[in-house]
Amino acid sequence: PLETVYFISSLPPDAELLLRAVRAHWSIENNFHWTLDVVFREDDARLRVLNGAENFAILRRFALNLLKRHPAKLSLKRKRFKAALDDTFLAQLLQYF
Repeated sequence: PLETVYFISSLPPDAELLLRAVRAHWSIENNFHWTLDVVFREDDARLRVLNGAENFAILRRFALNLLKRHPAKLSLKRKRFKAALDDTFLAQLLQYF
């Protein structure tokens, strides 16, 4: 089914410019969620009680930002795994808070 979406903008009503802006936004949004799913398997999360899902989503985003800030030349997934096994590396990650 076709979905109608409305946006509020101060940009002049140029269809091509607005289309590029919306596509750029969704490209960034989709990339961010893809990263969360790959690194933290967010789509497999089974939290459904009270605010558990929202709270863990915030924690995953926080952890993702820490992993991205660390300068190690490892994938985000490997950094996460290393932090789980190495308390020294975990302490280094937390310095980027």
